[in-house]
Amino acid sequence: QVQLVESGGGLVQAGGSLRLSCAASGRISSSYAMGWFRQAPGKEREFVAAISWSAGNTVYADSVKGRFTISRDNAKNTVYLLMNRLKPEDTAVYYCAASLGMPPTIVTTNYWGQGTQVTVSS
Repeated sequence: QVQLVESGGGLVQAGGSLRLSCAASGRISSSYAMGWFRQAPGKEREFVAAISWSAGNTVYADSVKGRFTISRDNAKNTVYLLMNRLKPEDTAVYYCAASLGMPPTIVTTNYWGQGTQVTVSS
């Protein structure tokens, strides 16, 4: 089992920044890819970014490319999502995910965090 705990969400003005953290515990395999998804009210959950535990390869959704940066600290078993130049349309609940597929998809994700709210005001 793997447990994922997100933190760092909050309210920010458009153009601002936030950094989300995802602390992982349990049986974490180096084969995992760690990702972030988000779900806005009335919309489906969508992929945001992912990073492989071992090689550190990254992939981003087009909507966040150039604004968001995913990184990991293997020693702390923590994944981060630095979000810059935030827009109101980035408002959503952000979920951390652990998957044996890279990039993760909703179908291939094995474990989910509880989610953290990000609200961007205009």
